[in-house]
Amino acid sequence: MAASHSDAVVLFGVTGDLAHKMIFPALYAMAKRGNLKVPVIGVAFPKWSLARLRKRVTDSIKRSGGIDNKRAFHDLLSQFQYISGDYKDPETFTAIKKALGSARRPAHYLAIPPSLFETVIKGLGAANLAEHARVIVEKPFGRDLASARELNRVAQTVFPQDSIFRIDHFLGKEAIMNILYFRFANSFLEPIWNRNYVASVQVTLSEEIGVDGRGAFYETAGCLRDVVENHLFQVVALLAMEPPADRDFGAVHSEKAKVFEAMRSLKSDDLVRGQYAGYRKEPDVAKNSDVETYCALRLFIDSWRWAGVPWYLRSGKYLAETATEVLVELKPPPQKLFADSSPATGKANHLRFRLSPGSAVALAARVKRAGKEFVGDQRELYLFEEQPGEEAPYERLLTDAMAGDGALFTREDAVEAAWAVVDPVLRNHHRVRPYKRHSWGPKAADALIASDGGWHNPNVREPS
Repeated sequence: MAASHSDAVVLFGVTGDLAHKMIFPALYAMAKRGNLKVPVIGVAFPKWSLARLRKRVTDSIKRSGGIDNKRAFHDLLSQFQYISGDYKDPETFTAIKKALGSARRPAHYLAIPPSLFETVIKGLGAANLAEHARVIVEKPFGRDLASARELNRVAQTVFPQDSIFRIDHFLGKEAIMNILYFRFANSFLEPIWNRNYVASVQVTLSEEIGVDGRGAFYETAGCLRDVVENHLFQVVALLAMEPPADRDFGAVHSEKAKVFEAMRSLKSDDLVRGQYAGYRKEPDVAKNSDVETYCALRLFIDSWRWAGVPWYLRSGKYLAETATEVLVELKPPPQKLFADSSPATGKANHLRFRLSPGSAVALAARVKRAGKEFVGDQRELYLFEEQPGEEAPYERLLTDAMAGDGALFTREDAVEAAWAVVDPVLRNHHRVRPYKRHSWGPKAADALIASDGGWHNPNVREPS
């Protein structure tokens, strides 16, 4: 039976940065495609007028690419309503109910600090605004295993499981979806996609910018919570999962959850935490802060397919490039027939996924040089794939949530299993190590991966 489409959007935190940077442009894109023909009720604490909210929406859309469809733009503005109120005040939810009018299947989007999730969810339940409704919860889903369990418990006292949409915009990226497709739409990969042929896997998500005015948030989160435990773990799950029984998203979720359950819990020596020079001088950052702006870790997945294969993950602010890339390093040939193809003289073959900027897949193979000598070079077969008209992640995810399609969202068991992996090192870890801005992080991270040939640093200026 097809799920009913949401007939309204209630956007909590409508005056915040997330709404301005991501959600308003997504709503506009949906309006241009004809996918948004329902009321949008903005809710926040400031006593704004509707005119001021519409001005904020207009500014957001102009900054994100401009107004190129005036009809869709004016239709979107006409759908907005605004409610000013305290999330702890039952009258706020009474006003929402009144504004919804005849709408009976709203999608409640919680674009608010995680500390307010429980308050709003309970308020929706008390006001009878949860029946036939959906709730969209922004990451992070908790701060650790205990808080994630509590958030899941509270959410499920008000909403059924299939009405809870835990949004991680990373899962809406075209390149991330391509990992799943590439793995299971091609037959040549499966025979080598295991511990017998794969030497190691590394995943890098690097950013050239700093915390960019979000010092207060970063002091409560840090890189491990903000990026690694969710974004990078999701990439690992897509790379490491077993083939699902079918394309049903429930089967995909189950296989991803099994990957998290098979991950070995981290120890302090598996983790290198770094902090860029000058972070402690950022606004709202403690003068003696030990919060990491860089994180590198070594991970093992104790499954039949991946036993013994190290997975290296790293992410950070103020690094040398802005890129997201996966490198799957293959083992060398079993017999050293040619001296120059051994690991001592060059890396073994690899498969590389460029996730951003752009989307690409590359396969590295050795090719003989011209002449009598049996010597060669490693070259990449490089496929760049960028399609015009792609849906942006927030547009895709919000459209799916309103349609009741949970394929690109995160399930409760996967959230808790992922937190269980990092929980031991959230508090018990070595102190942060300083690193220079626009470098590749602290030197200690190089030692972490030295036995497997070192880090592959993405080069965003390669031909596309």
